[in-house]
Amino acid sequence: MKATEAPPVRLTVFDSGAELAAALARRIAGTLTLALAARGQATLAVSGGSTPKVFFAALSKEAIDWDKVTVTLVDERMAPPGDARSNQRLVSLNLLQNHATAAKFVPLYSAGAEAPAVAARAAEAIDALPLPLDAVVLGMGTDGHTASFFPGGTTLAQVTDPACATSVMAMEAPGAGEPRLTLTLPRLVEAGLVVLHIEGEAKKVVLARALEDGPETELPVRAVLRHATTPVEIYWAP
Repeated sequence: MKATEAPPVRLTVFDSGAELAAALARRIAGTLTLALAARGQATLAVSGGSTPKVFFAALSKEAIDWDKVTVTLVDERMAPPGDARSNQRLVSLNLLQNHATAAKFVPLYSAGAEAPAVAARAAEAIDALPLPLDAVVLGMGTDGHTASFFPGGTTLAQVTDPACATSVMAMEAPGAGEPRLTLTLPRLVEAGLVVLHIEGEAKKVVLARALEDGPETELPVRAVLRHATTPVEIYWAP
């Protein structure tokens, strides 16, 4: 393993996804433990997709005071928890297991309304948490999206506005499938620890582009990389 630092990010390269998952689990567990010691509670927001499954499994086995930890999502599809594409389902099956079964979970999705109204409900739930979040773990698509900040998204300008006053907004975009719910940029970048977890050569190429000059609308992950209040910690494995 080797680490390099070039503001505003810290990049750590691992030999394998399994090595990355173990190290990231320890990093997040340590961050949450410090928050628990400081104020008796901790908050964590995580992403969906297939990449974090091994990390989730490793984190679930970390012996911290999970009963004082609140877990929520960086983003979510407008899909019920039983749907195979639900991020809530992914987290329930892979993270909220073992020691982490004791954690409190705050979903973004709720039934019975269209996406903007569901986002408003979710924003109220997020705003009721002890903020800022202690740790946020983001992913990234090969199109340069992170959270549900999709190129061409209907609310991309609003959700990536550093002055956005809303914690959760709805998003529709050509590459998103169903409508999405996403934490907005201010809520993500104010977190005590912001991690970008990516794997594969294709995403390494996208990351290199994202670290270059260019519009945030082209590769929305740039919004996080450029506006985070602490250096974004990037964990990458082949």
